[in-house]
Amino acid sequence: MASAGVVRTAEEAVARIAYLSSDVVISVQQTLGQQSKYSTQLSSLSAAQTKSVIAQADELPEIQTIRHNADPLLSVHDPARSGKFVSVTTTSNTLITSIPHLYKLANVSVVLHVSMQSEEFPDYADITSIRQSGLIMLQSESLVDVQDMAVTAHALAIRSGKGVLHFFVGSAAAGSPVPVVGEELLNAAYDKMKVRSYRMKDGRATTLYSDDGVRAETTESVSSVSSTPPAAEAHAAAASTLAGILNGLTNATTPSSVSSETPHSSASSRLSVSSASTIEPPPTTRSVTSDDIYKYAEDIFETIRITTSRSYKIFEYSGALDAKAAVFAFGSTTDLFRKAIAQAEAGEVYVGIISARVYRPWFGTRLPHALPKSVTKVAVLEQIKRKTTRWGPLFLDLLTCLKAEPSSTLSKSVVGYQLGYIDVTTVQQALRGVVQNLRAESPVQNLQVGSLAAPASPSADLAQPEVESAYMKILNELFKERLHLANQIYSKNAGVANDLSASPEFGYGSLIARQEKRQAFLGKIEEAVKRSEFSTDVPEQSLSKWLLVANDPAKSVAAAEVVIKDLKADGSDLAAQLLKDKSLFYKESQWLIGSDAWAFDLGNSGVHHVLSSGKNVNMLIIDSQPYSEKAVADAARRKKDIGLYAMNFGNAYVASVAVYSSYTQVLHAMIDADKFDGPSVVLAYLPYNKEDDSPLTILQETKKAVDIGYWPLYRWDPYGEDKGDLNFNLDSERIKDELKAFLKRDNHLSQLIRRHPEFSANLANSYGAEVRQQQKRKAKESFNKLLEGLSGPPLTILFASDGGNAENLAKRLARRGKARGLKTIAMSMDDYPIEDLANEENLVCIVSTAGQGEFPQNGRAFWETVKNSTDIDLANVNFSVFGLGDSHYWPRKEDKIYYNKPGKDLDKRLHDISGKRMADLGLGNDQDPDAYQTAYAEWEPKIWRALGVDNVEGLADEPPPITNEDIKSASNFLRGTIMEGLADESTGAISASDAQLTKFHGTYMQDDRDVRDERKAQGLEPAYSFMIRCRLPGGVATPEQYIKMDDISNTFSNHTLKLTTRQTFQFHGVLKRNLRNSMRAINKALMDTLAACGDVNRNVMCSSLPQNSAFQKETWAYSKKISEHLLPSTSAYHEIWIKDENDVKTQVAGDAVQDFEPLYGPTYLPRKFKITIAIPPHNDTDVYAHDVGLIAIKGTDGKLAGFNVLVGGGMGVTHNNKKTYPRTGSMFGFVTKDKVHLVCEKIMLVQRDNGDRKNRKHARLKYTIDDMGVDLYKAKVEDLLGFKFEEPKEFKFVSNIDTFGWIRDETGMNHFTMFIENGRIEDTPEWKMKTGIREIAKIHKGEFRLTGNQHLIISNVSDHELSRIKDLMTEYKLDNIQHTGLRLSSSACVAFPTCGLAMAESERYLPVLITKLEFCLEEAGLRHDSIVMRMTGCPNGCARPWLAEVAFVGKAYGAYNMYLGGGYHGNRLNKLYKSSIKEDEILETLKPLFKRYALERLEGERFGDFVIRTGVIKPTTEGKRFHEDVAEAEEDDE
Repeated sequence: MASAGVVRTAEEAVARIAYLSSDVVISVQQTLGQQSKYSTQLSSLSAAQTKSVIAQADELPEIQTIRHNADPLLSVHDPARSGKFVSVTTTSNTLITSIPHLYKLANVSVVLHVSMQSEEFPDYADITSIRQSGLIMLQSESLVDVQDMAVTAHALAIRSGKGVLHFFVGSAAAGSPVPVVGEELLNAAYDKMKVRSYRMKDGRATTLYSDDGVRAETTESVSSVSSTPPAAEAHAAAASTLAGILNGLTNATTPSSVSSETPHSSASSRLSVSSASTIEPPPTTRSVTSDDIYKYAEDIFETIRITTSRSYKIFEYSGALDAKAAVFAFGSTTDLFRKAIAQAEAGEVYVGIISARVYRPWFGTRLPHALPKSVTKVAVLEQIKRKTTRWGPLFLDLLTCLKAEPSSTLSKSVVGYQLGYIDVTTVQQALRGVVQNLRAESPVQNLQVGSLAAPASPSADLAQPEVESAYMKILNELFKERLHLANQIYSKNAGVANDLSASPEFGYGSLIARQEKRQAFLGKIEEAVKRSEFSTDVPEQSLSKWLLVANDPAKSVAAAEVVIKDLKADGSDLAAQLLKDKSLFYKESQWLIGSDAWAFDLGNSGVHHVLSSGKNVNMLIIDSQPYSEKAVADAARRKKDIGLYAMNFGNAYVASVAVYSSYTQVLHAMIDADKFDGPSVVLAYLPYNKEDDSPLTILQETKKAVDIGYWPLYRWDPYGEDKGDLNFNLDSERIKDELKAFLKRDNHLSQLIRRHPEFSANLANSYGAEVRQQQKRKAKESFNKLLEGLSGPPLTILFASDGGNAENLAKRLARRGKARGLKTIAMSMDDYPIEDLANEENLVCIVSTAGQGEFPQNGRAFWETVKNSTDIDLANVNFSVFGLGDSHYWPRKEDKIYYNKPGKDLDKRLHDISGKRMADLGLGNDQDPDAYQTAYAEWEPKIWRALGVDNVEGLADEPPPITNEDIKSASNFLRGTIMEGLADESTGAISASDAQLTKFHGTYMQDDRDVRDERKAQGLEPAYSFMIRCRLPGGVATPEQYIKMDDISNTFSNHTLKLTTRQTFQFHGVLKRNLRNSMRAINKALMDTLAACGDVNRNVMCSSLPQNSAFQKETWAYSKKISEHLLPSTSAYHEIWIKDENDVKTQVAGDAVQDFEPLYGPTYLPRKFKITIAIPPHNDTDVYAHDVGLIAIKGTDGKLAGFNVLVGGGMGVTHNNKKTYPRTGSMFGFVTKDKVHLVCEKIMLVQRDNGDRKNRKHARLKYTIDDMGVDLYKAKVEDLLGFKFEEPKEFKFVSNIDTFGWIRDETGMNHFTMFIENGRIEDTPEWKMKTGIREIAKIHKGEFRLTGNQHLIISNVSDHELSRIKDLMTEYKLDNIQHTGLRLSSSACVAFPTCGLAMAESERYLPVLITKLEFCLEEAGLRHDSIVMRMTGCPNGCARPWLAEVAFVGKAYGAYNMYLGGGYHGNRLNKLYKSSIKEDEILETLKPLFKRYALERLEGERFGDFVIRTGVIKPTTEGKRFHEDVAEAEEDDE
């Protein structure tokens, strides 16, 4: 990177000039994850906000990074069409494949800076191959030259309006520093008038390519009288015509006039043309000719000389002025030759050297003037590695132009050489050899100078990006030894370069050859069987059997293994000969692997060849382009749809898959492709911006593309109907227009809709931003119609709401405005048609604060438009803004700027674009006594006063807001309108009130937040789905039940199973239309979901650890008894989910079902209620964290005696609300086992009658017990029981984590605790965990136990089945528990993408964070030490983070509060250590803490205890003290 005004490499120098001289820089890189030699400098300049010398206003150059194989020059056309100056930084490797673009860029003001490759010995054939493209071509010879020629290239592009290619030798390593050229040179060389005219030029291309309708032109003044001598005119015309022919220019004209531009000076060799006009006709335009380019170049060189004292000419000659011979060098060692000649002793090498500074146009007629008149022979040294013709391109250039020169005597004295690798040690010897041959009377033509074998140089790694390995792993897993990759990188292909052997063309050819080879091999086997030349007759028999199944993919594998075994045992010469080709015994699954680069030119990529051949070849084409609106709408992308192309051929199997969307579909597609007899194309989506993108990023991009329809999932078999199936199978819900048109053509679309009517609505609408615009317009027009009858002034209220508060305020303000007679409308900012903004009269904006001072999702597009627009004028608009925020949410001083930032920014911006404030900015603060309502109460009256409606009489009282208590009360025992909502097919959602009620039935309505923004932009409702949670007391399930749960996940949900922290199964992604079927399937498995969620007693947990199996089983029975005892009695669950049309329940008068809730009553509990049982010495269910915690006590007989009862635990908290806090349970005492269910009931009833039903944030039992006091609450329970608690029995906990691996219990049964990271059971390309557990369930005779830490126990395995289960565990890698103690002790909630409350990632991020910490743990010797770490996406505490030794609680996307000091036994709360920190600070904090713990801990001391003992954090003694003495105190506003 350039520093202190110097550069050390050619690429640095070029990148700097390109950046300073462009509006857009296309940076071409080998990979996106690793910077090129150009991009480091470009990134540095961009980060420093350096401006271009030709920039408009304050705009910075845009840098676009593109992979070398993604048709990079295609990206030039779009900005070039827009009048922007574009430069490209690339290597010579991209030139040949970009030839179609080069011709189209010849008349566009674009500059290509090309570093010749390889750096040690580049091949200049890459340049000569494109010499007829019409581009101006310049070359540099040294690091000093490269800056000046880069400036020349840009100056020429500006003056001529033509494309310029600047090529130079790349820097293998940093050299001696060279001062950078100053901006004064750029300003002097660039014609700013031409810059302005280029930007404003009319008639710019409007189609795909930037050259359509565009030509490079110049303006001139035509003289009426010319004093140019006829001879000079004729000579100039001939020269110009010849130059045009050589350059591929068709616009060469007779220079009867010159441009009106005035150059700095004229070289002596310039044609002298004068004019003595007496009449001045108007200026005319004409095409730029080679003569114009010559003049421009000379002018620019003169400018460089004046500014820098460095001189350049079109042809650069150096050496003796009376030399007899000259060397014309065209290669990377030109500068080396110049130095060698300069250093040679007099008479030793009496020769000069010349090179073309401007290679195209070829100014051959000027060449004799550049050479000394004494020169009689010219040696042409061309650095072209593989000559395809006898005479080199440059040799022919010189020969042609010198023959055309009338005064030339050199026509028979041009000698061609092939220039090989030369370095400083061999240059003198090479030069002598050239001169010696020239001195001969008849010099030998086409001698080689130097070695064509250059030293090895580090080349770009051709390895497949790591992120793309997912598909390769699936191929390997499916086809194993049958898999053959035809174009595998670094395969052994004698004499073939790696980049060539990896190409599709090579792969296709090798496949055809391999297929022919196998056919020959089959014949060879048949002949071998007949010849009987084996040592025994065994090979003949096995070979005969093999021949019968040789072309059967499945059967041939087993037969091949037998044959190979028999041939090895035979030992004959014939057997040995056949074994040389043993891979041919398998019916291979042959694949070509490609990328989306193949989609840019189907004819040349090999795709067309495969399809047209009809051969049985499989292609896996990985598309890595991330979805974006720009990528879809950009007409400049010439990328073809390979799937449609192949489907139109009619002979190919085609599938479109995405491993991060549907792993199962990928398997089906690859298996189908392998079976298909003909060409197969599997288009595999794997979007990434950089090769080191995280799986989470790729997952989110994939979901977005599939959901919108940009990447539909489908399978196409042209012969499907012949097999009794559809030709086209759609595996996702949306398709794009082009695919829809193809299907309509042959009626496949109607067949698809008939087969899947649930898709019909989605298939009828394609994605597109125009849909969204129409919806906005319709919404606004509908509002306006509603307001037509009102007479008051208009008031438009726009809101951006994150949690609903801003929306509720806006709607309430709208209601109050209407009551005052105003024409009031309220809508979200992103639903508002922004083009109407300037026409509003009165505008109110209410905006909450999301993330780190960001706009909420439903206001971001509005804000971006308002912020960036230059043509919105609010001069006639009165406005006011009210913001909602929390001044303590970001406690650090440097983060205070985030407080109410959206409201402040919007207020300022509306004022900046001439809006008039009708009321000053209002800022609601959650830290005020009434939270945001405090400031709002002062702000709202100002609005009414400004509008003149503050003293309106007779306003009706507003109805109170509907609360959860109202919803429950009016629900008719949890019925609501759920059934009607399920029947509504117009939406994937249900009503808000029903969404509260369905929680009691065990299901939450959610939407996929990964695609929420994109769907909104496309005018679609959120991707609604439902989470279903089973009620599974104690977490015990039979193998049969497990298989049925697995079936449900595959059929109705997202193909994964979630083991929750409440010891049960959870399904995600269940669509509304599948809800009833899912619920019925769960019930058929003898499980249910009633009361798994909601304001009732939820799933009762019980310790699962199997050390004492008999005692555990006895204790578990009580978890089931308590759960059944406290189950709601309503029949609504059966009515809604289970009954069919023939199961009709009688209704009583008023349509109310005669239900009765003896325990709950019609309004149930104030909030959720949780019970757990722990069996000492393991607190694996976090007994202190629950409303009721039961500690199992063993009697003297070894059986269950009863339970110690803890009351008042709870985890939910609200950030920065100190009235909310977590709490550990208080000990009430001991009760016998026969009374425990009654004790739980009475504790629940006291909470039912005394809990806070007005404030849900204060409604949990933990607040009730603190408000009442422990003693009073306990007394009320005892009054209901009719007896008192006994004194608690002695117990001891040693941990709250699971014990992994095999355990043999006292009954002789075996149990294996399996590590399931964060409880997610799924199949991935790396690990088929879900399949493996299912295979175990098929043979297992015992049971499965789910743990409270989200793991799975294969329980009660008999010795008889032990070995088989162990074999399956090994096969599916389920026995891998060799993780760090930190990972084994970790836990996370679901969070994104489905949890509506999540503020940050959790389940998807915690494993990544732990990976980044594990090296530090290894270093510190803590690999096997258990440290309890938990993460949640919000402060509601589902993973019980407040008890962890280390906890992270999401505060904004990517930001977490960090807590330390929880008790390892789960009995002590932790405390806030750092607030709102991101990954880098997390790592900076924890790594030294872990190292310190390793060095300073006491014997047996746990991490949570250590940080308290050493003063890192203070202990939390009880819940009410949770917010006291935190390590990072919150600062007050200044």
